[in-house]
Amino acid sequence: MSNSCIGYFDMSLKIIMEKLLDWPESKFKTNGVNINYRIFGNGSPIILLHGYPQNSLIWHKIVSPLSKKHLLLIPDLRGYGGSDKPDASNEDHTIYCKRTSANDVVQLARANNINKFHIIGHDRGARVAHRLILDNPGVVQSFISLDVMPSQEAFDNMDSSLAYAWFHWNLMRQPYPLPETLIGNSAEQYFDFLMEKWCATAGAIDKEIYNLYKKDFCNPETIHSTCAEYRSVILDLEHDEIDRGNKIDCPMLVLWGSNTSKRPGWQTGKGLNMIDAWKKRCENVLGQSLDCGHFIPEEKPKELLKVLLPFLEKIDEK
Repeated sequence: MSNSCIGYFDMSLKIIMEKLLDWPESKFKTNGVNINYRIFGNGSPIILLHGYPQNSLIWHKIVSPLSKKHLLLIPDLRGYGGSDKPDASNEDHTIYCKRTSANDVVQLARANNINKFHIIGHDRGARVAHRLILDNPGVVQSFISLDVMPSQEAFDNMDSSLAYAWFHWNLMRQPYPLPETLIGNSAEQYFDFLMEKWCATAGAIDKEIYNLYKKDFCNPETIHSTCAEYRSVILDLEHDEIDRGNKIDCPMLVLWGSNTSKRPGWQTGKGLNMIDAWKKRCENVLGQSLDCGHFIPEEKPKELLKVLLPFLEKIDEK
């Protein structure tokens, strides 16, 4: 790791926590949907893809150090944040399947003259990234997955422990409008429950950012779009089955939160192993756990950067 990289970790926590709100947003229309995004920094490109129940603001604690060496492209996935939330009450799963979201990201990158890039995905964002890599060989230089078990592996090995931890999957997969109605009738309580149970680090989530997440989540359009995105797993698994055995064609770094005291069974259930699951899908996999819950970029930003930066630097040097 270069001396300049080491210097980033000597900065005060306040500087490292610099918010994405400080950078202007832009809109790009693709596949009939406006994608909200930010782009800034210099160097080799990285696309950062957020997950549920948040939006692109999850990256706010790590963007300043990353932007010193990298051009960052940070979108809200369709259905989330400031991006459009098309209606999918007809249960057309192509609207929110990972293939469609991945295509949004590829088109956005090309519109910004980014043809090859690293990709970091948290939660749903890692699932979109996985599909993007399979559909666009040779485009991604490296893939960093944060706290995600591959969808196919999870559903192939679903047990009572994993089903308990992933209750929201099983709820949100139900036909329209049942999950929208149940979640919408108590949206604030539902959101607070998820955020509390999935976070293992007290005070990790900035109050201002938390309120922005919550405002977006409680929007009825967001409740519908996120339920529709989870329902689309039916189509996602069909795509995964067609690609069963096809490998990710770039180096991969797998990181996950080891503190599951408030979410027993999370990601692995009783018998799965995170590294083994990804090694079935990629020849070149490194990985480790971090002492935190689900929201790694907010719970352990310094620790995440200490792993991310040298991994990216080594690949860029080749």
